[in-house]
Amino acid sequence: MVISGADGNVNQTIPAGLDLAIKVNDTVKADQPLTLDPNVGGFGQTETEIILQNPNRVKGLIAFFFTITVAQILLVLKKKQFEKVQAAEMNF
Repeated sequence: MVISGADGNVNQTIPAGLDLAIKVNDTVKADQPLTLDPNVGGFGQTETEIILQNPNRVKGLIAFFFTITVAQILLVLKKKQFEKVQAAEMNF
């Protein structure tokens, strides 16, 4: 399907078997769905790769995991220290 716009012609591939929501000579806006199926992209989708996460979110997640790991290690060390104190008090 070729769509004519103000900035030129755009080719949009639509899989066979889908019902079109637009007709010939209709005006199409950016991000308007071209089919009646909500799972198929609309006009103007130019994403060619999948971005999994925002890099700042990944850095924050790593910092969070690091903080939790250090806290767990410190809690285990504190427990060992407390057990030593209890053992020393029992030997009187």
